[in-house]
Amino acid sequence: MNKDKIITIVGLGVVGGSYAIALSKKGYTVYGVNRSQQSIDDAIAVGAIKDGANTPERFFPLSDVIVIALYPDQIVDYLKKYGKYVKKGCLISDVAGIKSHFVDMIGEVTPEGCEFLFCHPMAGREKRGFKYADDKVLKGANFLIVSTNDTTQDAIDRMSEIVTDIGFGRIRVTDVDTHDKVIAYTSQLPHAIAVSLINSDDEDSETASYIGDSYRDLTRIANINEDLWSELFLGNRQNLLTTITRFESQLALLKAFVESGDREGLKDMFIKSTKRRLALEDKKKNNI
Repeated sequence: MNKDKIITIVGLGVVGGSYAIALSKKGYTVYGVNRSQQSIDDAIAVGAIKDGANTPERFFPLSDVIVIALYPDQIVDYLKKYGKYVKKGCLISDVAGIKSHFVDMIGEVTPEGCEFLFCHPMAGREKRGFKYADDKVLKGANFLIVSTNDTTQDAIDRMSEIVTDIGFGRIRVTDVDTHDKVIAYTSQLPHAIAVSLINSDDEDSETASYIGDSYRDLTRIANINEDLWSELFLGNRQNLLTTITRFESQLALLKAFVESGDREGLKDMFIKSTKRRLALEDKKKNNI
């Protein structure tokens, strides 16, 4: 049985709030820390947290686990300021979408006798704020644990038990470089494409809007948290630029085939993309 029963969530946004809802439903004692008092009041009202405050001094000394659901640039400074209140043996974690941006600094601010485990729940919504939090977004979602030279198996086991308990699906352990490269390809590039598409010429967007659901689905993730995603893009700059360059080369090839009327070239691209898509589906089935 999990002994980590008291958990403090710092940041009651969509992800942090969803954590709080799911954990409380599973019987954990959850405290919330958030700048907005309204989010704290709302979280208490729906039973997501037992109590909350704007700063963590009352809750950190009680906590077995702390989840810092803040933007990457804020995590180090937050631990610098409030790490002195954390009890020994506490497991500290994050939910940040990039890691290399701040991973080297975490060791310097992690309280003595505690461990920081880098985590990335592959779940969330384009909206922001506790009012959009919902534990359903966590159900079956992938959960990434990003291992460093300092990561212990005990920390991985503790976190794995918690996230399995609240409904996450597959748990994967990876390294920092692999994580940020994968995120640039699977998450940041699609967001970049959606933003570019919906910000294209007004007339094109007007015309495309008549298509209906296809256009809305394609551009859904352009409804984006500009503060968070600008930080994620710049924090993972090199990986994202490499991925964009690869995408540009394939798009340029496709454009050249269309311009020249090269039907065989187009068919070859379509055949290759179909094969790769089917291979991905087979790999997913075999890994279940």
